[in-house]
Order: sequence, then structure tokens, then C-alpha cells
Amino acid sequence: MDLGLKDRVYVVTGATRGLGRASAEALLAEGAKVLITGREEKAVAEAAEELGPDAAGLAADNADPDAPARLIAEARSRFGGFDGILVSVGGPAPGFGAENSDEQWTSAFDTVFLGAVRMARAAAESLTEGGVVGFVLSGSVHEPIPGLTISNGLRPGLAGFAKSLAGDLGPRGIRVVGVLPGRIDTDRVRSLDAMSGDADAARAASESRIPLRRYGTPEEFGRTAAFLLSPAASYVTGVMVSVDGGARHGF
Repeated sequence: MDLGLKDRVYVVTGATRGLGRASAEALLAEGAKVLITGREEKAVAEAAEELGPDAAGLAADNADPDAPARLIAEARSRFGGFDGILVSVGGPAPGFGAENSDEQWTSAFDTVFLGAVRMARAAAESLTEGGVVGFVLSGSVHEPIPGLTISNGLRPGLAGFAKSLAGDLGPRGIRVVGVLPGRIDTDRVRSLDAMSGDADAARAASESRIPLRRYGTPEEFGRTAAFLLSPAASYVTGVMVSVDGGARHGF
């Protein structure tokens, strides 16, 4: 199936590793050109080199108010266009309700929530018909995850923003989508399992509750994200797509 991604230009934030990296790889494999970001300049440069000639990198912090304009301008300068953005950011600090500090909440709000809103607003101003704004969110959009209180607080609000934005941008032919990872085998999820004191037992317990009985791979997530960002999904907007092996119990 041709996803129609050849020579289309995307910005993928938080793409030096994990789900952002996997999404960038999937876009590139289908012929897109991708500008990746991350907070550490060395890591961004190394990742861009590994991804190949159709990738470029620019160090940026999602919490920086100037980052969205810089990224869009860089994508146009490097590749001659801008067709969409996938906003991905590392997960906020774990913790139960009474454990997280004001500083952890504030930092997470700036990066996970407000940073994503700024990225989306800047993209919306620059995109034309056929453009797309994507968000990497979390299964916590639908069901709170024990021990991830900050994510439980911020992700559903960001999903609401995405849904509202889809209604606003739809008349211009611009789509908005959310991709909701479940237990994907990333460094982040492995570290969360390790916090239990027995990572293997925590993983086995999680897998027993997943209908497919395994964690997903970053590549499986990335291919889903690439499809949703592609012209092949041209009539899909305002949706939150779970990539979780069936773990979500609701419809």
C-alpha cells in the first residue's frame, strides 16, 4: 500500500529515541523527509546521521516558546516544505497522587502540555490543506495508570485540546490525530517496570492483562503513527488511536 508519503516533510519532536524515533524511522521508510528534535545537541546530531540523508536534526526543548517557529522554519529551509508535525515528548515523572512536587507538575505542564499546544498552534498557522498535526499521548487518556498521576492529569486534557483543534482546522482540510501507546517495549516502560523492584515480574503481570499477551514494539507503534500522518488516512481526524495490544477495556 502506498501511503503517499514520498517527499512530504514532517517535524517529529522527541525523536532521538523511543516512540518519536520509531515514528521518524517509519516515515522515512515510506519516502518522507523528517526533521527530528531532542534536547541534547549531540544526541540529535547522532540520530539524524543514523537515520540517513532524508533526515535532519535540530536541538530544541518542547518547553521553549521559540521552538515551534524555529522547527518549522528549519524544515522548510532543509527540505523545501512542511506537511505535518508529530509532537512527542518523554513521559512526566512517575508518582502517586501525594508524591509529586509542584516542580514536577510545573515542569511536566510546560513540556507535555503547553509545549505541545504551542507546537500545534504554530503548525496550524503554517499548514495548508492536507496537513496534519499528530500527538503522541498515552493510554492514560482513557484510563488512569497507577503510579503515573501527572500523566493521568495532563494527557486527557491534551486529548481534549486535540479534539477541539480537529474541529477548528477541519474546514481548512487539516487533520489532527492522537496516538495512544500502551505497554510498548521502550526504555521508559522498562524503567517503569524496574521501579517495582522486580522488572520481569512486573512485565509478566502486565502482559497477562494484554489480550495479545506481549508488549508492543516501537516499530509497531511507528508504523501506526506513519499511517495516521499520511495522505492514506486523509479522512481520519479527531481520533485517539490506541496502540496497546487490546489492553484498553472500553470501546
